[in-house]
Amino acid sequence: MDSHTKARVPSGPAAFAFATTARATCVVRRALAVCDTLFARAARPARDHSPLGGGGGSSVDASRLVGAPSARVPRPTFARLQTLPRRLFCTAGTEESVVFMSPTSEPSIEPPEGFAVLQEGKARILTQLNDVFYNKAQVVNRDISLAVLRQFQKVRAAEHASDERAPKNKRNKGNLCATPRDSPILPHLLGPEEIEQMYLSHEEHAARVQQEKEATRSDDNANDAEGKDGQKPPVRREKPPLRDIRILEGMAASGLRAIRYARELEDVGCVVANDLDPSAIEAIKRNKAFNAEHGAAAAAQMDKVICHGQDVRMVMMQHEKMFDVVDLDPYGTPSTLLDGAVQAVGDGGLLCVTATDMAVLCGNNGEVCWTKYGSYPLRAKYCHEQAVRVLLSAVDAAAGRYKRHIVPVFSVHIDFYVRCFVRVYSSAKDAKLAPTKVSYAFQCAGCDAFEFQPVGKTSTKHNSVKHQVGDGPVVPQKCAHCGWGFHMGGPFWTEPVHDQAWVAAIKKQVEDHKGDYPGYDKIHALLTTVQEELPDCPLHYDIHSMSTTLKSTPPPMALFRSAVINAGFRVSPAHSDPLAIKTDAPASVLWDILRCWVKEHPVKVQAHKTPGEAILAKEPSVVANWTRVNGAFTKAQRDGVTRYPNNPSENWGPKARAGRHLMDGQHPGVEGEVGPQGRAKGAPAPEPKRRKKE
Repeated sequence: MDSHTKARVPSGPAAFAFATTARATCVVRRALAVCDTLFARAARPARDHSPLGGGGGSSVDASRLVGAPSARVPRPTFARLQTLPRRLFCTAGTEESVVFMSPTSEPSIEPPEGFAVLQEGKARILTQLNDVFYNKAQVVNRDISLAVLRQFQKVRAAEHASDERAPKNKRNKGNLCATPRDSPILPHLLGPEEIEQMYLSHEEHAARVQQEKEATRSDDNANDAEGKDGQKPPVRREKPPLRDIRILEGMAASGLRAIRYARELEDVGCVVANDLDPSAIEAIKRNKAFNAEHGAAAAAQMDKVICHGQDVRMVMMQHEKMFDVVDLDPYGTPSTLLDGAVQAVGDGGLLCVTATDMAVLCGNNGEVCWTKYGSYPLRAKYCHEQAVRVLLSAVDAAAGRYKRHIVPVFSVHIDFYVRCFVRVYSSAKDAKLAPTKVSYAFQCAGCDAFEFQPVGKTSTKHNSVKHQVGDGPVVPQKCAHCGWGFHMGGPFWTEPVHDQAWVAAIKKQVEDHKGDYPGYDKIHALLTTVQEELPDCPLHYDIHSMSTTLKSTPPPMALFRSAVINAGFRVSPAHSDPLAIKTDAPASVLWDILRCWVKEHPVKVQAHKTPGEAILAKEPSVVANWTRVNGAFTKAQRDGVTRYPNNPSENWGPKARAGRHLMDGQHPGVEGEVGPQGRAKGAPAPEPKRRKKE
């Protein structure tokens, strides 16, 4: 410390604060020095190593945004690049651009003038002043989709090898066929023979079927005769080979997801990147061509991406059961797309649906949810899991209209949206079971207790199944715990929302190939919590909310779980809420455990009647056993695995629609300098105009 600094050092109580500030300043200076070193390394000529942040991460080319030659740096450091001098992006004493080495070990290509390059996984897209919709928070969505599709391919191949015949996808033929003959994507979905058969008239098709039956009968008779003579056993017709998967991305925007599918998945037949916006189609073509320039392998993969500009509802209805995977990620609700989606997926195919209208699904606008999804939501702590189950019930209801049904394999709430992966099957018999898979929910208005009432039930007698209306009501007029009334919501999907075998396989695949997933930390945590959930316990309780009802402090989570397990019930966490518990214990047992807790930790007597006072007025019938058990901690907790990670950056949420430049900055998640009503961000609001006195 120099003499001038010593002269300014305060004495007395302010000395400690001054020393703390000095130490903090020193730490900041050291951190900035490290950052400068890292930026200097980024400005050197390219070497044979991965960029900062490791393989598989997303990066951005900031050069075009600051008027310098091409350079690539990891996305987290992009904000600081805009203040750096021009020479950072050039080699010493020259104007040569720096070559970026991508995680794919492919040489970087200079983007067109006025564009920046954003890389995610193996895909690259060209961006220019927000002309295409890109939300970095959706990297988790795309990573999860890739992981689920890889598992779907494995299961599909195993089913094809074990089943005697491939699934039959019956389509309308002849005059009833809705597929136009000049469809540009039809040759990529079906073979020439299948296309020819699809346009046969009813008479021609009947004659062809009759000929096939006669040929099959004659072959079987000949085989039987040969078998009697001991020459050859009967021969079955060979099953057609497994076709490469055909994927439809209904709303492709920049085409990033479609390009990642084509580049990172194996055995892909085609990826139809569809969007109604002409500017989006131009962006997809531009990004497709740019990715194809990165080598022969990349060009072959980009040949599988088919650009198509049409209303996705028409695309799905005109290509009935022609896609193995249909991926819908709209901006808002997918309710208007479900009817066509369940028709476009082939038998046993995978339907991937995203819904971002969480305010509607979580109960803020119940009447809107009823009109869009056919369910009335309840406002409760389990609203995020409720949103998943509302969407599943809507998808199953849409499938049932066409004698089809769904089997969920992975359905979750992530950040600000829900994402459901379901397989769609054709079966009139199983479609009739839809009422047994959904239930109405009765939520107490005073406490956290809830009950389910199935819409329908089945009974079996003499090998025949009889479908009947569900029994009810399952609750009295007043809550047995607090005496308040009930709100009724639903119907919700109350069957399992995950296939635990799929979840375990997906988690293992992600762990073995973590470099393939830019959002590895978040998707691994999500898969970990999903794997821990009880699959047969719909919705969940919130211990903090229940304690608030009693006006008491909540017990420690491990202690409460131990009491539930010691009472003879199962318990688990929930992926949608770190404070939630899923259990098969009735609400009466949970309230008894909390009554025992309040006896040991008394609360103040309330001046007026409350639900908590009514609950505490009753003696517990189950005595809580607070002995800690191993089951109170999940395996992930014991192993120290992160289950609920923090968001990687600020404003990690939804963005404005593409092309809405005037709305820049009006939403907290929108990055920009312009705030509401055209004012700069942070500027004070103008004073209201005063009315003139008359």
